[in-house]
Amino acid sequence: MSVVPQDKIKILMIIPAYNEGENIERVVTELTEFTSSLGDRDYVIDYVVVNDGSKDNTAFICRQKGYNLVDLPINLGLAGAFQTGMKYAFYNGYDYAVQYDGDGQHDVRYVPVMYESARNEGLDICIGSRFVTEKKPGSMRMLGSNIIAFCIKLTTGKTIKDPTSGMRMFNKAMIEKLARGMNLGPEPDTVAFLMRHGAKVGECQVSMRERVAGESYLNMFSSVKYMYHICSSILIAQWFRG
Repeated sequence: MSVVPQDKIKILMIIPAYNEGENIERVVTELTEFTSSLGDRDYVIDYVVVNDGSKDNTAFICRQKGYNLVDLPINLGLAGAFQTGMKYAFYNGYDYAVQYDGDGQHDVRYVPVMYESARNEGLDICIGSRFVTEKKPGSMRMLGSNIIAFCIKLTTGKTIKDPTSGMRMFNKAMIEKLARGMNLGPEPDTVAFLMRHGAKVGECQVSMRERVAGESYLNMFSSVKYMYHICSSILIAQWFRG
């Protein structure tokens, strides 16, 4: 972790990584090259890779390259890895934290845009959305996104155009809540839950890339299971959460 002047806003990129040996070097290299090219700003961007008990060489590559690494001894799943990153952000005094995929699909160039939106609009959560100005394509995946968006609208009265985007920026208050809270994973049901409890959520337009290497954990069966879990959580379980 770099030493940062006290007057600088500190932004942490949280990179959960499970079996991302084919991607992690490219992701971190792109991130660090971009941040080093920013020049003097009112903020600095750091990162931490949370190796989620990978069975491949993800941790080995991170250690060999000297990356900032939290190496979990067992696989906790995305929620556990994400919360680990939030705890790291909380205990190290970061002002903002960004959920950032380790598969290369997210583009670090949009982080300053998200920061400006979060700061200027007073957002607790800024979602990097593919569909603020772009139209959703017609596909089964987008149908699922529309259903989740409808559930959020039904329970919060607010419209989120890209609820399944995995690129989200959280402010300091949200960092503490997510670091200390139980069962607050990086999913749309958590966003809906926080919105119902007063969090201000906004979106800014980003573009995302296709995964270059490795495999996504979502197949047809797991996608249907995911949809059922998220929608039932938003519509039912959320009302019983503390």
